[in-house]
Amino acid sequence: MLDGWHDFYVLLGTASAALVALLFVAASIGAGLISAERSQATRIFMSPVIFHYTCVLFLSLVALVPGMTGGALAAIIVIAAAAGLVYSVVVLFGVTRAAADRADRLGYGASPLAAYAAALAAAGFLSTHSQVGPKLLAGALIFLLLVNIRNAWDLTIAFARRRTDPNPPSRPG
Repeated sequence: MLDGWHDFYVLLGTASAALVALLFVAASIGAGLISAERSQATRIFMSPVIFHYTCVLFLSLVALVPGMTGGALAAIIVIAAAAGLVYSVVVLFGVTRAAADRADRLGYGASPLAAYAAALAAAGFLSTHSQVGPKLLAGALIFLLLVNIRNAWDLTIAFARRRTDPNPPSRPG
């Protein structure tokens, strides 16, 4: 079902891997800003970005496996999407408790939830060989990638503010 999608998944996976690498560089540069007292904020705001980029990369790689059957692909997507849904619910509760603003609740919690729900639905369509499945999966992964570009930018701005502000806010973002 994904025969014509090879270049799309190569590009999507490459973008995700590059963004993970850039986030690691940014985190290493800002390592002094990620202190022990900020470990909860790091877990709430930075870890989800890495998780979601990794999920996009993983699903892109799985979509490129030669000879992958539709049933096997759908099963892997179900497992990854279910894990992403559970993780996103946990993150949404954490972001809400951290008194984050509406944009952060949407960016770190609700939007990834929607993307994983769409990926789960795409798995259902793929298992029935519906032509909706590949398009829905592509849309879900693009949305997840874009939301996490927003989230990574939010973290970058938060780190920059903490570097220049002697009285930084209580959380990144």
